[in-house]
Amino acid sequence: MNSRPFSAAFLCLALSALCTTGASPAAARPNLIVILADDLGYADLGVQGQERDVRTPNLDRFAAEGVRFTAGYITAPQCSPSRAGLITGRYQQRLGIDTIPDMPLPLAAVTIAERLKPTGYTSGQIGKWHLEPNALCLKWAATHLPDQKPNAAKRVVIPEAQRQRFMPKAQGFDDYFTGEINQYFANFDLTGANVAPEWRKDNRFRVDVQTDAALAFLQRHHAQPFFLYLNYFAPHTPLELPPAYAAQFPTEMPLRRRAALSMIAGIDHGVGRILAALKAHGIDQNTLIFFTSDNGAPIHSRRDSPLDADAGGWDGSLNTPLVGEKGMLAEGGIRVPLLARWPGKIPAGKVFDHPVSSLDFAATANGLAGLPTAPHLDGVDLIPHLTGGNSAAPHEALYWRFWSQAAIREGQWKLLYKSGEPDRLFDLGTDEHERRDLAASQPDRATALRRKLAAWTDTLQPPGLPSDKQNKEERVWYRAYFPTTPTPPTP
Repeated sequence: MNSRPFSAAFLCLALSALCTTGASPAAARPNLIVILADDLGYADLGVQGQERDVRTPNLDRFAAEGVRFTAGYITAPQCSPSRAGLITGRYQQRLGIDTIPDMPLPLAAVTIAERLKPTGYTSGQIGKWHLEPNALCLKWAATHLPDQKPNAAKRVVIPEAQRQRFMPKAQGFDDYFTGEINQYFANFDLTGANVAPEWRKDNRFRVDVQTDAALAFLQRHHAQPFFLYLNYFAPHTPLELPPAYAAQFPTEMPLRRRAALSMIAGIDHGVGRILAALKAHGIDQNTLIFFTSDNGAPIHSRRDSPLDADAGGWDGSLNTPLVGEKGMLAEGGIRVPLLARWPGKIPAGKVFDHPVSSLDFAATANGLAGLPTAPHLDGVDLIPHLTGGNSAAPHEALYWRFWSQAAIREGQWKLLYKSGEPDRLFDLGTDEHERRDLAASQPDRATALRRKLAAWTDTLQPPGLPSDKQNKEERVWYRAYFPTTPTPPTP
């Protein structure tokens, strides 16, 4: 890993060098689609084989035609930081981002769209973005909006002009249809026509709207290399019961579970439509697609509250068989469904057990575009690992830092650090997973992993392991999932 600063200017110099050394024609380069669900738990694809009530035939077929990663990870158990890591290919803490209040994504950060643009790619962003300044960005507001004072709830109002400075257009995207539910800031419409950039309203089920926008983007750009970043705002709350999908599920199940399954079925239907469009345009075999989630499901003790209440509660999704949930660096918070599909290029029906990360998408995009190896990226190009060109595990270790937590996974071993508590050590190669703490019985291994974790955190902004006291949510979660305080390692 390389933590040196990296700028768009440096990227342009590298691309100029590439262009003078005989890069392949842009038209021959593969397309890339990244589909990101929101708060989708590990269990909520049928192909995961965990929950019998899931209905995802298109995503199951997707996996059968490509690769299913059993140890796919996101870089944070929360949306904004995990999205920052994915879109840049760097641990987001290198950019000073640990949590949502640390937004916006700096304009100096190089996104996948900016990386691909000079090589002839057109990029489009659809759905949730969440990398612009938000109401929780008190530190940013203090510097950039000095007249804006936080209200009693410690929130600030971000003017639209300030939001727009950090929206997808400012981060390299040519096309955008950005929004979460019924309001979208777009420069094209659902017929594929150019329109003046402005906010537009669409009251239909949000997943269907976002799929329609993706299909319009494909209609506009299927004849040229493209990168499509499709961010479904589902099954994140507020939950919906779209009739066309809810009809597949019995009314006897918990209401929130039925709503989540209905929304996931909507995502699945959308993926099926996208696969069909790729075939219709004749580009199915020239398009690599990744499908994953921005973090694990927020379980909240599976409380089945009314859909129009408890906005931050259970989204009806499940993390079976993992321990933990959204907000935790336990597996349930960061280990997510992850699929890849590229017919004729990567094996069909392959199950890949080595740990991989959403950080790898940017490095893989680098390879697709024929760019030189980028040592500043924290991810790796997955294609050689999937095609047999490289049989080694993609990563020596993966790392996380969030709130008062930090973690490292090295092979089958995982160390979970919690400020104010003894370290926990788990063997993820066993069925016990994170249900048996081995720190006391393997102190040397725990100590070695702690040292590596500490060394990694020293490369971040700000450096070091978290020392903050755990917040209320963390206290609740850790008491629920780890009721016994771990025993400190023997000196």
